[in-house]
Amino acid sequence: MKSTLLTLTLLGTLLTPALHAAPFTPEQESRIKELIRETLVANPKILDEVADAWEKQNAADQASQLGNFIKGNQDVLFNSATSPRLGAKNPKLTLVSFTDYNCPFCKQFDPHLARLLKAYPNDIGLVIKLLPFKGQTSAKAAQYSLTLWQQDPARFLALHDKLMSKQGMLTEADINKALAATGNTALKPEARATEELRNSLRIGTLLGVQGTPATLIGNQLVSGAIPYEELEQIVKAELARKG
Repeated sequence: MKSTLLTLTLLGTLLTPALHAAPFTPEQESRIKELIRETLVANPKILDEVADAWEKQNAADQASQLGNFIKGNQDVLFNSATSPRLGAKNPKLTLVSFTDYNCPFCKQFDPHLARLLKAYPNDIGLVIKLLPFKGQTSAKAAQYSLTLWQQDPARFLALHDKLMSKQGMLTEADINKALAATGNTALKPEARATEELRNSLRIGTLLGVQGTPATLIGNQLVSGAIPYEELEQIVKAELARKG
């Protein structure tokens, strides 16, 4: 299918007359098609080379678009006071984690992020954007943790870890137990937490996040619970790029 599309694209390019030039005659068009067919039959690797070049150019275009979007949305991505922030105070590199308390892969991946912050205490910062994709308890847990962040940031991490470490889907009872275990039984969700969730969903959608976990590292959006070693390699490369 890819080869067919590329052939059609090539044909279309060749069959389009240059600006101000006379159009091809039917005989010329027929001969061009024959030449293309003969060339491809004699050199079938051409299609692979064209496909590779197209894929590289497409990837470069997407990276450029992502970079421009990130540059135009620095404040909401990296500097929002209502988004939890962990790690170095003046980091060389700030990651943005799109995550969900009911996502099993997020529960697997969250310890990798914690390990990374410990390994690079002066270099790495982490902004957490909660995306409650998986049910009402996901949203409720997020509202509690975000409210706590906005009221008392120093106490956020204990509740966050408690909610994230609970295996399986959270129940109302699980959330209440987490609140009790971290001394937050009197905590009441605030409207600012709901607004933060809306903003996270909006920026995540515009950024192209299609599921959790997703981690923004430099100008690269990394999807899924990748192994720690792979995560660290990406981070090291980005730190080296920043110098």
